[in-house]
Amino acid sequence: MKTSKIIYWITTGIVALMMSYSAFAYITKPEMVKGFQHLGFPDYFRVELAVGKLIGVVLLLSPVAARVKEWAYAGFGITFVSAFIAHSASGDPIAMRAMPLVLLVLLGISYYTRHKIVSTGKVSFQQPARG
Repeated sequence: MKTSKIIYWITTGIVALMMSYSAFAYITKPEMVKGFQHLGFPDYFRVELAVGKLIGVVLLLSPVAARVKEWAYAGFGITFVSAFIAHSASGDPIAMRAMPLVLLVLLGISYYTRHKIVSTGKVSFQQPARG
């Protein structure tokens, strides 16, 4: 159980840090505008994706309802698969294509270990019931 918790927090932390940094970069770095143009996306999508990533990070790290957390995992999963497809279709180097897949694997490990921890019934990642 302790090992699962450590693996969960390390993988979740890495995903959260990478998504926070990329959201920050999307908003502050001028080269990201060119990068999104290269991929064929409109400029407003860059801002929407940054906001979505920040919301997803908050949901991954917060004690929210299981269903809400599931949506955060699903959103990041779709984002990583879409990023891989966009970089592949644009002919980007293999390193640009591999990073979304690496993050997808880390996200999958985080998801698996979270469910393993919750299924033992000893730890809950949700807020306590009110009332």
